[in-house]
Amino acid sequence: MAAGWMRRLAGDRVVVYSGGSEPASEINAAAVESMDEVGIDIRAEFPKPWTDEVVRAVDVVITMGCGDACPLYPGKRYEDWELNDPAGLDIESVRPIRDEIRTRVEALLVSLTVSAD
Repeated sequence: MAAGWMRRLAGDRVVVYSGGSEPASEINAAAVESMDEVGIDIRAEFPKPWTDEVVRAVDVVITMGCGDACPLYPGKRYEDWELNDPAGLDIESVRPIRDEIRTRVEALLVSLTVSAD
């Protein structure tokens, strides 16, 4: 969801990678539906692990509760966003998570001095 918001709000002004320390076997259907409600299609996304190459290539790493499982590299900016995990939740429960992620993405863009669309 965060990658979807970032792509929507920042367009081609940022490059977005999405991954996880322990990715699920499939994308969360309620997350897909909740993003579709705001006009963002994330159906083409799929769960994938973080790779060392990706983490080395980025400037900012946003984690969502992976703790010690996330790779750490000197010189990278890290933010851990404590959010409810949408896994297993219904659409009603995922909507507030989606909206909180948008708020955090907007704040991140401000901190990066990247204007949002």
